[in-house]
Amino acid sequence: MRRFRRLIFFRALLLLVALTGLAYLLFQERYLYAALVSPFCIWMLTLNFRSQLRAYKELEEFAEAARYRDFTRHFPLSYAKAELLPLRSAFNEINGVFKKISSERETQYQYLHQILEIVDTAILSYNADTHQIVWMNEAFKKLFRIPYLHKFEALQRRNEDLYHKTMQLVPGEQTLLSVNAAGGNIKLLLTASYFQTPEGKFRLVVYQNVNEAIDETESKAWQKLLSVLTHEIMNSIAPISSLADTLKSRLDNMPTSEDLDDVRLGTETIKRRSEGLLKFAGTYRSLNKIERPSLSKVYAADLFENLYQLMEPSLIQKNIELDIILKDTQLQLELDVNLVEQVLINLLLNAMEAVKEMPSPYISLSAAANDGKPQIKISDNGKGIPSDLLESIFIPFFTTRKTGSGVGLTLSKQIMLLHGGNILVQSEEGKGSVFTLQF
Repeated sequence: MRRFRRLIFFRALLLLVALTGLAYLLFQERYLYAALVSPFCIWMLTLNFRSQLRAYKELEEFAEAARYRDFTRHFPLSYAKAELLPLRSAFNEINGVFKKISSERETQYQYLHQILEIVDTAILSYNADTHQIVWMNEAFKKLFRIPYLHKFEALQRRNEDLYHKTMQLVPGEQTLLSVNAAGGNIKLLLTASYFQTPEGKFRLVVYQNVNEAIDETESKAWQKLLSVLTHEIMNSIAPISSLADTLKSRLDNMPTSEDLDDVRLGTETIKRRSEGLLKFAGTYRSLNKIERPSLSKVYAADLFENLYQLMEPSLIQKNIELDIILKDTQLQLELDVNLVEQVLINLLLNAMEAVKEMPSPYISLSAAANDGKPQIKISDNGKGIPSDLLESIFIPFFTTRKTGSGVGLTLSKQIMLLHGGNILVQSEEGKGSVFTLQF
């Protein structure tokens, strides 16, 4: 740098002396000497001009590289002119700093990218003005079975329910909603936020699947409640039933009279109803008797064959067509055969009840692997389930059938949770239902 300064100072001083001498010779009218000094002045001016031009070109090349973010470029120092050495050295240092920053940003981006792809939370980001999709991770694609979106409005065609509920989100607030996903109706914790960058304003939406966590919590809560209820009911009703039985036995040994007949009838009614309540409580107590399942690998084909043999007489009697679909005959599931058979029987009985009034009653039973995880589906073309009841069908005691106990689906869900899976439902009133067992 000192050498460059000395060079510039020497050239400026030499040019000043030459111009001063030329001006003096012209003033003294010594034109011959002035003509001899003039080429030297012109040479010095040309030299300085070319030096400035070279510096400008170097600066222009650096600016071009910076504009296109080409920080890989290196300005050689070996054959550079003395006046360009400091400039090129500075450019190389700046390039090195920017290259390091760019490398760190790329590393951070790749790191963030991997984190967003690994997490099991669906994430979607789009431009708030143009609605252009900027980012959607693999969890989003898998959860909603949407491989690609160009604009956010395209989500309305793929999943209208999800689109409208996303649009209604208040930024900065968490909202728990039930949304129709690929596997059925699931519970999502939705969060939306906005952020500003030089490129524009963007909206980030996070869809956290809390379906399994809520189901497990609800299941445990219902188990505790049922345990208390059945204990209290049985402790209260058992003495009444026993006393009514004793009174009835004594009354049977007494002479017949009109008044005693009324007493006998009342006592028998009390006994019958108390036994009914005991049976009712005993039925719900079964919800708490399921322990850890005894898992074993079972071929789906064998499971379906046993199930068909069991249900065939009822299906023929009611003239219901059962279609078994199994593309992979070697598909295996790790499950407790007795428990899962109970779930399938319960779902098939429900499907048979749903299609019994249809002109062409139809039920399909299928199994397949989805993303490496086996699924069993029971579909029917029955009357379907009203949308306002879908949230309630797995709640204990809830039933829409006059003869139903409200235990079957609750028990089925608990069995699937014990298998580390879940049971999902999709239904449209008047078109039928699909129950999916996820393992």
